[in-house]
Amino acid sequence: MKPRILFINPVANERITQGIDESLEPCRAKHAVEISSITLEDGPLAVEDDVEIKMASRAVVNEIWGNDTADAFVIASYADPGLELSRAKTQKPVFGLQESAISMSATYGRRFGVLAPSWSSIQRHIAYVRQLGCQDFHAGERPLDLAIENADKDPAVLQKILETGRQLIDEDGAETLIFGCVGLAMHRKAAQMELGVPIIDPVEAALTMALETLGT
Repeated sequence: MKPRILFINPVANERITQGIDESLEPCRAKHAVEISSITLEDGPLAVEDDVEIKMASRAVVNEIWGNDTADAFVIASYADPGLELSRAKTQKPVFGLQESAISMSATYGRRFGVLAPSWSSIQRHIAYVRQLGCQDFHAGERPLDLAIENADKDPAVLQKILETGRQLIDEDGAETLIFGCVGLAMHRKAAQMELGVPIIDPVEAALTMALETLGT
């Protein structure tokens, strides 16, 4: 039987889950693993403040605690809600998007900059980077201020990624860039080619970590 990796979207928005699932489709053909994704209907409508993060954390922990079918879990939110609590509830591997993306950037040995969804998320990201002990590699963060849920249909998104990414590179000294949210994977290759630095999609980073852990 193939190992099973479950991506858990803690935001009660099926469109986000569909976008995650679509971005994972090429990986299904490459790896001998079953990859699925679900939406937590009891989660918040967004994960942008402490109240929403706590709500998302409870929903994630309850799902992982009660799930006996998956071999590994990925919490599909850049805030990594419930990551440590979930690891305390199961012996199966659990991965967070932000932690995985930062860990992948560290393998390059370079300073990373983050394309954050909004100003309100940046201070929370900075605190988490310090918690992970990676502050010396953190070049900075700048907000995209975009409706990420429409990223696949808005032609202005790629241009905003390029403008903000260039600022992180030229002004902040970033040598790699991280998408600080889900929903931008379709722009990674084009942005990477234009900006000339590695760009990390957190969903892909978490999947890579999960595959390595499962030995697939």
